[in-house]
Amino acid sequence: MTHSNLEQLSGRSIPRLLWDYSAPAVTGMLVNSLYNIIDRIYIGQGVGPEAIAGLGITLPVINLSTALGVLIGGGAAARTSIMLGARDQRNAERVLGNTLVLTIVIGLIYTTLFAIFIDDILYAFGASDLTLPYARDFMLWMLPGMLLTNVAFSHNNIMRASGYPTKAMVTMIIGAVLNIGIAPIFIFGLDMGIKGASIATDIAMTISAAFVMWHFFRPEATVHFKRGIYRIEPRIVYEIISIGAAPALVNTAACLINITVNNALKDYGADIYIGAASILNSYTMVLATVILGLGAGMQPIVGFNYGAGRLDRLKKTYWLSVGIGTAICAAGWVIGATVPGMIARVFTSDPELIDVSARGVRIGTAAFFVVGFQIISTNFFQSIGKAGKSIIMSLLRQVIFMYPLLRLLPPEFGLDGVWVCFPISDSLATIVTVVLVIWQFRQINRLQPTA
Repeated sequence: MTHSNLEQLSGRSIPRLLWDYSAPAVTGMLVNSLYNIIDRIYIGQGVGPEAIAGLGITLPVINLSTALGVLIGGGAAARTSIMLGARDQRNAERVLGNTLVLTIVIGLIYTTLFAIFIDDILYAFGASDLTLPYARDFMLWMLPGMLLTNVAFSHNNIMRASGYPTKAMVTMIIGAVLNIGIAPIFIFGLDMGIKGASIATDIAMTISAAFVMWHFFRPEATVHFKRGIYRIEPRIVYEIISIGAAPALVNTAACLINITVNNALKDYGADIYIGAASILNSYTMVLATVILGLGAGMQPIVGFNYGAGRLDRLKKTYWLSVGIGTAICAAGWVIGATVPGMIARVFTSDPELIDVSARGVRIGTAAFFVVGFQIISTNFFQSIGKAGKSIIMSLLRQVIFMYPLLRLLPPEFGLDGVWVCFPISDSLATIVTVVLVIWQFRQINRLQPTA
């Protein structure tokens, strides 16, 4: 990180600094989330409700891929910020080299396994004989893009953490804009249907990955590729994974919940309800992506000032982020409660799917206004290297509470029992999050901030 950027992180106004780092992160992540959202809109409107249900089946596979990506990228970004805050340039670049090797090796392993066992995996994730062909066509062609997505995403996080938030945003925008532009050509123009959506994503992610790699091969970058940084070092790998485990567990937990939800909806309803869950997930994904982008912008500020001992600035950054995140999620809750049918119509024109989705959105987002606080707090613990607490918070909503509720409520209340699990788990997770945050800030307040 340049001297100018170091001065900004340690001395610039917190609201301005949070805006400068979060606005590009939010924009980039929001645009990047359009990969999946746009595919669902194109497929739902152009192919049919069975196809959007098929896409819903593939979501756990994509979440697993994302989990492996953030396991490396999220941890690497946090370590880079802390090391640069402590003026440890050498180890910051070793993190970069180890990140590249880990991303490629792990990506090759999981894409190979997915390809070999794809049908068994999709059936386990809730596919039926009707939706399996759609899900299989999408996933088999998506696998190369998943590897490239992890390469781009992992190093994009390091790019942002090392002082290039705008360029990190551009990395995501490049691929997303390309995908939005060329997907209709493959889906409709070449009549490739759901397969075309995957091919368009592969092409777009190739360009994104090339752009981010180009940045790190330039010697003038704050941290860049050079000889001697690629050898895997167990200490660095542990530091990356221990911090990255929390956001990775969020995605792994999301995968587990998606599988459980899909199977519950199939058991108590039909494939169309899986399509409704896909629409609910798409809506909440957009909102959560904004909060994740806010948290990503918060991360280098918190991590740097924690490493530099500026605890006063750390606390100001956290509470400002919590306030903004809560306001965004509250707005999303109001929209989900008042116009859920309008949300469903974005993805489908099928009347039955619209009705089913509207009920799912209304019930599923009933407590969504607390989710911003949860996401920002989890990211905060990750940013200061408190891996254990971050992992606990990551597991609260989607494993510790959500999974048991999905086992208990649907047998008693049927389909509504599936939807109501979402707000109940959100509420319970928030209570525990409040306790952990109070505990952590009592510890921070015992430390003497540096003037």
